[in-house]
Amino acid sequence: MIVYSFAKEAGKSIDAFGSQQLYMSRILTEAVSPQVGCMHLGVNGLIGWHQAPIPQLFLVVSGEGWVRAGEEAEISVSASSAVYWDKGEWHETRTEKGLTAIVIEAENMGLTMPIVQEILERR
Repeated sequence: MIVYSFAKEAGKSIDAFGSQQLYMSRILTEAVSPQVGCMHLGVNGLIGWHQAPIPQLFLVVSGEGWVRAGEEAEISVSASSAVYWDKGEWHETRTEKGLTAIVIEAENMGLTMPIVQEILERR
């Protein structure tokens, strides 16, 4: 057995796209796909406005914040929220209190999770 760390301290600071208080710990890096990492956003953190280079799945594991894409209004996210951005989609993420998310980037994703709107409609 080997034990690894994807803690903030194991990652690198990122300031691309005007990002603030962002640290990325790589988990899985393949030549093509998928890429998996852990993003640690600190207090008043921001992942700046940018295009998704390939489809991205953003899995919030702790904290809370807001995401937006294109011309859409911000949407609140917290632990257990999963946000999908398609290739080329402009988006950003921000938090006031801090947020940690696992990010998966892959050309082909067979997502099977229920969509939040569908859950709300069932109630």
